[in-house]
Amino acid sequence: MANALLNSVVSWFLKKRIHDMELFMKHPQELQDNILQDLIYYARHTEIGKKYGFDSIKSYRDFADRVPVSQYAEIQSSIERSRKGEGNIFWPNDIKWYAKSSGTTNSRSKYIPVSQQSLEDCHYAAAKDLLCMYLNNNPDSKLFKGKGLRLGGSNVLDKKSGTTAGDLSSILIDNMPFWADYSSTPGNEVALMAEWETKMPAIVKETITENVTSLAGVPSWMMVLLNNVLETTGKDHILEVWPQMEVFFHGGVSFDPYVDQYKKLLPANHVKYYETYNASEGFFAIQDRNDSKELLLMLDYGIFYEFISMKTYATPDEKIIPLDEVELGENYAIIITTNAGLWRYKIGDTVRFTSKNPYRIKVTGRTKHHINVFGEELIIENAEAALKKTIKEMPCAIKDYTVAPVFMDGKEKGAHEWLVEFEKEPDDVLAFAKALDQHLQRVNSDYEAKRANDITLTELKFHNARPNVFYNWLKEKGKLGGQHKIPRLSNSREYMDELLVIHKQSAASS
Repeated sequence: MANALLNSVVSWFLKKRIHDMELFMKHPQELQDNILQDLIYYARHTEIGKKYGFDSIKSYRDFADRVPVSQYAEIQSSIERSRKGEGNIFWPNDIKWYAKSSGTTNSRSKYIPVSQQSLEDCHYAAAKDLLCMYLNNNPDSKLFKGKGLRLGGSNVLDKKSGTTAGDLSSILIDNMPFWADYSSTPGNEVALMAEWETKMPAIVKETITENVTSLAGVPSWMMVLLNNVLETTGKDHILEVWPQMEVFFHGGVSFDPYVDQYKKLLPANHVKYYETYNASEGFFAIQDRNDSKELLLMLDYGIFYEFISMKTYATPDEKIIPLDEVELGENYAIIITTNAGLWRYKIGDTVRFTSKNPYRIKVTGRTKHHINVFGEELIIENAEAALKKTIKEMPCAIKDYTVAPVFMDGKEKGAHEWLVEFEKEPDDVLAFAKALDQHLQRVNSDYEAKRANDITLTELKFHNARPNVFYNWLKEKGKLGGQHKIPRLSNSREYMDELLVIHKQSAASS
């Protein structure tokens, strides 16, 4: 009876929401302009609203001319004041929650404001939309005959001065509406456990007796959980544990390196994979079609979007443009203005538009997670395209990887250094490294030019990482579980040098 009622409610919502989506697809810039005006009006009496004269802003151009683009360092002092209980600084409502940034593995934490509006009109609205799109595309789904396994953060919620901070996933679970809590597993007590290595067996114990029909989480950590499920149950694959499993909703990192491993864990053609693009700052895009790598940019979540071409990013020629001026195929950094009081904020992500009618994107990386020491402009999308081609030629499975530059030293030329941990090694690791270097040249003409005749860059240096090198590195930093991710590419050697120390220690002790 409960499942039938839930299906009826979902069906009603589905039809209503599809109509709303059609409207923002037809009138995207009009909706974006309205959102901007609403945000400006709502915050006109805040400290930031008075500072930049929100009362007299009449157009996007006024807004762009008056309000500066910011990064976290520039707004950190305002956020700290707000966390201590001071109100009406950047948003008129009291901010009760702060998402402790889990998109970075460095030691400094960021606290991103999460307002009541962003919680309900963005994050939870997106969760409903994700189900809406999936069910619309799969009318025979039996999703609500079982439960969704959610794999969230493992941070303790830090309560002080009337505010709460922690992983975004922990905040969402702690405030989850009844309809979501009813259909989710594990329960809050286990889902919000702080210690990852204690939490993992607790999740396994609680969920293996449930009828799990969907998964939601970061691919790398979900794989750790699923392997623990198989080890505990003694089963060969996940469908022997949860035979009605039908979809994995994933986000946070590129899914490409994990595809083959998930096909072994979930060996059935009916299992779907739906990608999401969300962060502490907001929920931005959702895969709206089966078997698609494009994400629909969601334009009615109270977020106003602007973009900077990566060709001019951080240069004197940098130009910021609204949504209706983007071009297909161009790589852009995203700037957001949100219903949680972030104003023209650089979130550090890059995207490429694949369609303008409607606006669809692919996430291409991070503004900081790229390598451009020698003019090669290598981005994560290039690295993973080359890996995918190499894996196809030399079957193997990759667990984690990171890449850093080898800087020129006297007469020594530069290079890229790769540290790769395999789930299943290729037959010939040296041949794999050579093939990877060749594919990198094919997918990135700038890298190819610098590699020509070893003029600037020599062949990449490759390390076959010892087991659990990345896991142990994250553990040392207190970053196990949830949404924490390995930095794939870096312009510095900070991550690589730390990881190589662990790699060498592991090799010496074996």
